[in-house]
Amino acid sequence: MNDSQHGMSRRRILGAVAGVAGAAAVGAAGFGSPASAGNGLLVPKPKRGIILYSVRDRISAAPDTSGVPYGFERVLGRLAEIGYREIEFAGYTQNTGILGRQITPEEIRKVLDDNGLSANGSHASIPSTVTPDTIAAFERTLDTAEILGMKHIGTGSDPTNSNYKADWDLAADRWNFFGEMAAARNLKLYTHNHDAAYNFLLDSGPLDGLGRPTRSSGVRKLEYFFGITDPKYVWFEMDIYWAHVAQHRYRTYTDADGQVQTNVFDPLATVAARTKRFPLFHAKDGRYDPALTNGYEMTPLGAGDIDYGGFFANMGAKGYHNPMWEQDTAPGGTADPGRSLRFAEQSYQHMASLRG
Repeated sequence: MNDSQHGMSRRRILGAVAGVAGAAAVGAAGFGSPASAGNGLLVPKPKRGIILYSVRDRISAAPDTSGVPYGFERVLGRLAEIGYREIEFAGYTQNTGILGRQITPEEIRKVLDDNGLSANGSHASIPSTVTPDTIAAFERTLDTAEILGMKHIGTGSDPTNSNYKADWDLAADRWNFFGEMAAARNLKLYTHNHDAAYNFLLDSGPLDGLGRPTRSSGVRKLEYFFGITDPKYVWFEMDIYWAHVAQHRYRTYTDADGQVQTNVFDPLATVAARTKRFPLFHAKDGRYDPALTNGYEMTPLGAGDIDYGGFFANMGAKGYHNPMWEQDTAPGGTADPGRSLRFAEQSYQHMASLRG
């Protein structure tokens, strides 16, 4: 696979973009070189965010003597000091040793307000069925989102794990239903996805013993979902790292005639074609290594090979999107309890430096 099919590394970008209109601006924006005077911030300060999964070790930590912040009040205070302004939640609990009981959504909201932070989403639970009980449970999820002042509510999993068109059709009906419920509360319902959602849909060819298609028309699962969900009710959060993993992994499909076809996934083009359906992103970086199954190893933002400057400069609707820094591997465990917050600061600095 050649370099043009991946996020370019800092070592390669200057040569790779030579002769392309705007290349100097993209190169400077993406990799910390001095930006030209006319370039503006790609991520305005109010839009710089973090998902708390990145610092989950310190949110859940018991009171300790390490000197590293723990629990919502201390960790959110530190993130505000770093400069973050938007918070995406990955749960609403902390160690009960901090307060002698569990913290409440109302108390979390006060911590946000006291630190000038905004809750902008959450990886909550979206029901897998539509019943009176699941509707009531989702209403409670929306209640919490409203208490915290959220603009979006979502999930960290795919609408369905299936490869089959019929299952994605059913998922679309369910998401349109719950998305309309969210919209009635002025919330945008979004799905956050990893690489598997960009694999090819099984929608054609001979049927298997259960009557399911065995081949593909070449459409990707999530791209099919874009078209069958209501844009008023269903939104998306691209994890840019996992989209690049999909670019590395899912390159071929077998068509209805049994022929292998090549189709390399383009994360940027996928967003640019429907940019306002992506109000949120996970800004997760990775170092490219073709020897790895996923093709990338996670790093703090700016330490990897994904061209965030070029991506944010060219996806359209500048200033509309809300990128949330994430690194699944940020926690350092007992050996290094401060690592996730150090990585949070390092990644914030890179996000703040992007210009274009």
